Amino acid sequence: MPAELRDSGSDATVAAETLPRVDPLKLARWCASHGWPVHPLTPGHKTPAPNCADCREPGHDRQLCGCRAAGRWCHGFHAATLDMNRIQQWWGRWPRMGVGVACGPANLVVIDIDAHEAPAPGHQGLLPGIDIAEDINVSAMTTGFHTIAVLAALRDAMNPAEDVSTLRVRTPSGGVHVWYRVTDARTWQCSAGSSKTRALAWQVDVRANGGYIIAPGTVTQAGVYTPVGPCTTPAPLPSWLAQELQRTNHLPAPHVPAPRPVPGRAREAVLAARGRNSGPTALATVLAEVADCVRTTEGAGFSEKLNRAAYTAGGLVAAGHLTRSDAEAALLATAHAARPGQERRAASIIKSGLTAGALHPLQPGSRA
Repeated sequence: MPAELRDSGSDATVAAETLPRVDPLKLARWCASHGWPVHPLTPGHKTPAPNCADCREPGHDRQLCGCRAAGRWCHGFHAATLDMNRIQQWWGRWPRMGVGVACGPANLVVIDIDAHEAPAPGHQGLLPGIDIAEDINVSAMTTGFHTIAVLAALRDAMNPAEDVSTLRVRTPSGGVHVWYRVTDARTWQCSAGSSKTRALAWQVDVRANGGYIIAPGTVTQAGVYTPVGPCTTPAPLPSWLAQELQRTNHLPAPHVPAPRPVPGRAREAVLAARGRNSGPTALATVLAEVADCVRTTEGAGFSEKLNRAAYTAGGLVAAGHLTRSDAEAALLATAHAARPGQERRAASIIKSGLTAGALHPLQPGSRA
């Protein structure tokens, strides 16, 4: 860690104005040297640098976006990089930007302990899945420091807030980020401590796959993210904490493939054509793949699947098994059901796929 970031080794809160300010470029390079992909933060804030105008357009598809390949930082932690040349390009030109670390690609799980004092949410909301007797007075549990300490005590384990074996970072609001390293193939998920479905403890967030963490030394309008204690690198995620994360739903649910029904309008168009011949069976199959994308908002390969369906439809149209109007109706209805609000982008993909598929007439029983 850059020497100017090192605290005295105590856990005492250090006034931000007394701390030396580390060069963000130097900090970004230091993080990348540890294998932690970095991305820029808006100067003075803890949010990612804003997208370009094109990426702010409604319906823009990150999966098809060329900004990352072009060296731009659009889409926040999805643009995080280890490329030293790109890091120089970003922070060398805009030296006031903060540094964010993409937790998933960095194999990090960060326990974010908040210090925002508030009334306890009730016995059942403090430690999800753990019964706290109603006769126990929980009124003194007003921050994440209290709930994580109780959870660790129940498991007879080291309190992460006091774990001197790993990197800890004091936040400007008085909380602590406790950094741990993932050493196996499990993909831990993010959570908020107030979540009803996935939470480790009240006022304790988890930063993992699908999220980012602010690098130690980053300066915001609220203050500096300051490392505390003797350790400057993350320790392996403790086994007891991994068990608690698994117990509280921080692993993705197993994906069980199941056919997704094709929307009614699309099914009607396919059935109308099927009354004339058997060709549309191939289209129904690829439409089902597009419809199944409704299960996930990102990473389902929607554009690729819609393009494949349109290509198949174009081949069927060219072979005389399907009219273009039937094909377009089926494709547009399915795309709307899977990705509502993205009709313009879907129409463009469909037009392109139909045109390409029309060059290769498809006979029933052949492959798209």
